[in-house]
Amino acid sequence: MSRDYGQYCGLARALDVVGDRWNLLIVRQLLVGPARYQELRDGLAGIATNLLTNRLRDLEAAGVVERRLVERGLGSDGSAIAYALTPWGAELREPIEGLIRWSTPLMIRGSEGDEFRSEWLLLALPALFAGRAPKDRSVTVQLAVTGAAGGAVRVHATPTGIDVTIPDADQVDAVLRAEAPIVLGLCAGLLALDDVAAVIEIQGEKDALRAFFEAPKLQPA
Repeated sequence: MSRDYGQYCGLARALDVVGDRWNLLIVRQLLVGPARYQELRDGLAGIATNLLTNRLRDLEAAGVVERRLVERGLGSDGSAIAYALTPWGAELREPIEGLIRWSTPLMIRGSEGDEFRSEWLLLALPALFAGRAPKDRSVTVQLAVTGAAGGAVRVHATPTGIDVTIPDADQVDAVLRAEAPIVLGLCAGLLALDDVAAVIEIQGEKDALRAFFEAPKLQPA
């Protein structure tokens, strides 16, 4: 690795592997799913080509990332290389979700011109809703972020938890469209639907959205 703290400490050794700039954001992208090199570049605006190459090489050498052969897709022949997390690398989901929850005070001030991609909600929503679920009903909602790349995510929430995916053709109970700070504020429980009624757009059941955003903590078994 490019940096070694020289300390026999679990945190120091973890930072030896993932503490360099961009490393955890590469992991974030791969927690969404395996990605080709160009797809990683698209999701990491601002990273230099040589730096991404070096970071991937370091993470692969450390056993966090691995390369896989994937189909190129319709209209293309053969296979291509994609990057994916190893089982050990995928265990970074828990600490990353903890950092997302910890970051809530830092997100209050809004985007301030920073980029936002809807795919990041695939990781953010399970973090923000950890231990919470709608009471006594299941709902399926679509959250569309105004002006964000990717557009929307689909959330199926049940009394036992939530599942966040890319939207498909299935019907949903409600669709909410709003800017990223509003969506994240609602998901974090910092905003209420009634408080932001003038700056959001709702299609379908408002009560379904209310059941989702106001989901209480799960009761211990």
